[in-house]
Amino acid sequence: MSAASARSLGKGSAPPGPVPNGKIRLYSMRFCPYAQRILLVLQARGIGHEVININLKNKPEWFFTKSPLGLVPVLETSQGQLIYESNIICEYLDEAFPGKKLLPEDPYEKACQKMTLELFSKVPSLIISFVRGQNKEDCSGLKEELRKAFSKLDEALINKKTTFFGGNSISMIDYLIWPWFERLEPLELTECISHTPKLKLWMTATRKDPIVTTFFIDPKSYRSFFNLYLQNSIEACDYGL
Repeated sequence: MSAASARSLGKGSAPPGPVPNGKIRLYSMRFCPYAQRILLVLQARGIGHEVININLKNKPEWFFTKSPLGLVPVLETSQGQLIYESNIICEYLDEAFPGKKLLPEDPYEKACQKMTLELFSKVPSLIISFVRGQNKEDCSGLKEELRKAFSKLDEALINKKTTFFGGNSISMIDYLIWPWFERLEPLELTECISHTPKLKLWMTATRKDPIVTTFFIDPKSYRSFFNLYLQNSIEACDYGL
């Protein structure tokens, strides 16, 4: 079992020791899309790291010294430096470590990736609202907002005339937005992309990426996790272990 699949630490657990020299530590949760961003980037950049999973339904007391908001992901360096917010962490990793970059060097192309991320920016909150509202309210309005957001991304790909959002090879922007597309099937939201042929081709190509495949979680496991999480079960974060 990989560290990324280890059981989570909860209330009453002992705090971990210092981060070993030459490594970086990610505080994560197995089903968190924001943490999945970091795992994709760490793997793509070949950065040595360790993962400590946190039980978000039963948070350890010491975790609030690592994350002021009590949220994952958080990155900790061997110098004790702490970085949170997934976009910031991903950009830090790309800048701080040697090797082929995931963000383009060209300022305009880098700006284009950030503008695409802005086009995507409503999607996470819409999906979270949908998850919380299931069985409680009519979600047709949320689905329509998702369709509009996906239409804009589809149009961006059409204008780009490339397989991926950053070109003909996968790059930072694709890893940043992929985790939410992986969750469309288990949440039964694939109807929201039925009108976006170019975006569906992008999903197919991204799903085949070896790094994306490494961290892919099957829809059945996601559905089981969501059900437990919405019941506030402390077993949710460790589902399947």
